[in-house]
Amino acid sequence: MAEQPNNILFRTTGSKLLHPVSDLLGVPLDQVNFLACQLCALLAAFWFRLYLSPNKASTTIRHAVATLLGAYFAIFCFGWYSFHIFTMVSICYCIMLKASIQNLHRYSLIVAMGYLILCQVSRVYIFNYGLLSTDFSGPLMIITQKITTVAFQVHDGLYRKDEELTSERQRLAVKARPTLLEYLSYNLNFLSILAGPCSNYKDYISFIEGRHIAMKLLERNWKPNGYNRLPEPSPTGAIVYKLFITTGSLILFLSFTKAFPIIYIADDKFIKEASFLVRLSYAYIAMQAARPKYYFAWTLADAINNAAGYGFNGIDAKGHFHWDLISNLNIWNIETATSFKMYIDNWNIQTAAWLKRVCYDRAPHSRTALTFFLSAVWHGVYPGYYFTFITAVPITLAARAMRNNFRHHFLSSRTKKVIYDIITWAVTQLSICYTVGPFLLLAVEPTFKFYKSMYFYFHILSILVLLVLPIKPNSVKSQVHTSNNNDNNNKEN
Repeated sequence: MAEQPNNILFRTTGSKLLHPVSDLLGVPLDQVNFLACQLCALLAAFWFRLYLSPNKASTTIRHAVATLLGAYFAIFCFGWYSFHIFTMVSICYCIMLKASIQNLHRYSLIVAMGYLILCQVSRVYIFNYGLLSTDFSGPLMIITQKITTVAFQVHDGLYRKDEELTSERQRLAVKARPTLLEYLSYNLNFLSILAGPCSNYKDYISFIEGRHIAMKLLERNWKPNGYNRLPEPSPTGAIVYKLFITTGSLILFLSFTKAFPIIYIADDKFIKEASFLVRLSYAYIAMQAARPKYYFAWTLADAINNAAGYGFNGIDAKGHFHWDLISNLNIWNIETATSFKMYIDNWNIQTAAWLKRVCYDRAPHSRTALTFFLSAVWHGVYPGYYFTFITAVPITLAARAMRNNFRHHFLSSRTKKVIYDIITWAVTQLSICYTVGPFLLLAVEPTFKFYKSMYFYFHILSILVLLVLPIKPNSVKSQVHTSNNNDNNNKEN
């Protein structure tokens, strides 16, 4: 048994160069490789911005360097499994060139998702429920988002008429099929190949061509802020802040997360001996402890893009520069969320934006259910994912019904609004804890043990709410409009 940890440390298809570091720290080698490549990507991003800026290097050079570095990081981390990444990109570029504009987006979605599912199935049955947690399927998931994003945006730009598109889809529509170098750079660039995030094709191309910052400044109308010419915003402050968050998240992960293993919520002895309130409290703490891992990976990825000069999102009325164009989370809004929707909107933001672009905005009916289903399929074939997203559908609808029917009663005074916010915050935290449990447990048996120990209470409450409370379509539309306005205000603040 003493040799098992070392065997696990060696279990990687990527480079063995850093095995001494893995052995010293007691951390799986694949995770050490991932972190090393992300730190190298951070250094390379600074170099890319300072020495390969658009006024010092051609667009072709910037595309080529970004692509080659990304391919090297993929090979270093995943070895021969990186072949799957390159194969998917190659097949989908052939579709981009050969498919009709009318069906381009459909073929790209089917092929990319199909290839991803095959790889996810192999991961479950070969690697036995995530033995290699940082495996090639993670980058493949990000590239699936990118492939489908550019396919849908090319379809909008070349097939749809402007009057058929919303203003947002008009802005993002791509008017020409990308060249091979542009396509490879967008999908394989070193800034996002390992941990994302996915960004819009036009934004990325504008960044490579040196138009990214100027476009965002003009979009946000910089003149009232006292500038006579376009300013040159520096990402240094944003990078320092995000690296601080990254460091804190890593410390929490190494200490707090490992002290509260999630699998304990499905432990037979714990379920039998602990009271319901103890089980509920531990589940809540364990779910909270699982978050720093995601905070670390996504914030570091965001900092890498900013270090290269990508991610600028304009200037607000107070003259503050924002570098959150492709940020994947808003930690404050997550921890203080007072609704299920608010939590989802601020967690894995770019994936939510992708789901909205390719599914929710285009689905003819059952938008919420179809979007959750696509999200589950994209995440993988672990049964726990489907339990999570299936559970999320009635909870989302019930939360919407509760808001529509009761919220206006608490807006007459500040005291009532504070009470409402406290109650909805507590309910939101419990609902997230309840919903996300299977996502982390992965398998069927522990999921049923967890839900049985919770007496399926949120399933029952959600269904009762949907049966008893009326649904108000007009209120729902008003809520969505108000929520969107609030989200925009939060981003500007």
